[in-house]
Amino acid sequence: MSTNTSLRSLLSSTTLPQNEAKILLAFILEKHYQLPRSALLSRDEMELSPAALVQWKGIEASRLAGEPIAYLVGKRGFHDIELYVAPGVLIPRPETEILVEIALREIQALNRPANILDLGTGSGAIALAIAHSAPQTIVTATDQSLEALAIAKMNAEQLGFSDRVQFAQGSWYEALKEAIPFDVILSNPPYIAAGDSHLSEGDLRFEPASALTDGASGLSCLEAIILQVHPYLKPGGLVAVEHGFDQSDAVVNLMKAAQLQEIQVHKDLAGHCRAVSGRKSKS
Repeated sequence: MSTNTSLRSLLSSTTLPQNEAKILLAFILEKHYQLPRSALLSRDEMELSPAALVQWKGIEASRLAGEPIAYLVGKRGFHDIELYVAPGVLIPRPETEILVEIALREIQALNRPANILDLGTGSGAIALAIAHSAPQTIVTATDQSLEALAIAKMNAEQLGFSDRVQFAQGSWYEALKEAIPFDVILSNPPYIAAGDSHLSEGDLRFEPASALTDGASGLSCLEAIILQVHPYLKPGGLVAVEHGFDQSDAVVNLMKAAQLQEIQVHKDLAGHCRAVSGRKSKS
């Protein structure tokens, strides 16, 4: 029996890192055979069908060319939920979970149904993670991209949150038809400066530029969100934004300029300053 198409042979012959090859082969097994990832070990002599082998070769070549794994398998885990992702949206990242944690702490402290706004929702990651972890919340999620909103709505439907997460199209607060104040406003906006070398490296090469950079200093979207927040935030309400590793001081200054109180800097798991929150005065 030929073994050049067996799982063991494909794993040993690929030039991909083994952890990446296993993720991609597990995707093939699930799609073509409805088999779990454990089949990579328990059935390692299994040979792929011609159709599965063609897809493996295609997906292997795409990954070798740098295409993100999340786009190749069409999904990404984020804060206890799994999201469908495609090139029209930013790939959710672990550091963004900080915003979810900030919101959940605030919701718990309120001890009542909360009204949450997620600006620039992309795949819906922040909004849907909050809806999952805090069932009593009502979440509004906005995005300027119709393609992103279509993906976010699909994720909401698949997760069963269509009744608790509302979507609106437009640039930041312009997406809202009226200034109904929120308990918590969150955003992971484009904050990479135009010309930053990171935009031409790794996964970022394949992600939508409009979700990564403002095309300017990297602060213009953060400035718009923070300086215009007051009409949309309840007295005592909280706003929290993700930012670049070197933008913390600038974002804190924006919060001060907006006369927000209780300004806090939040670090990610790597110890980098990753988000800043501030509170509107209660009076």
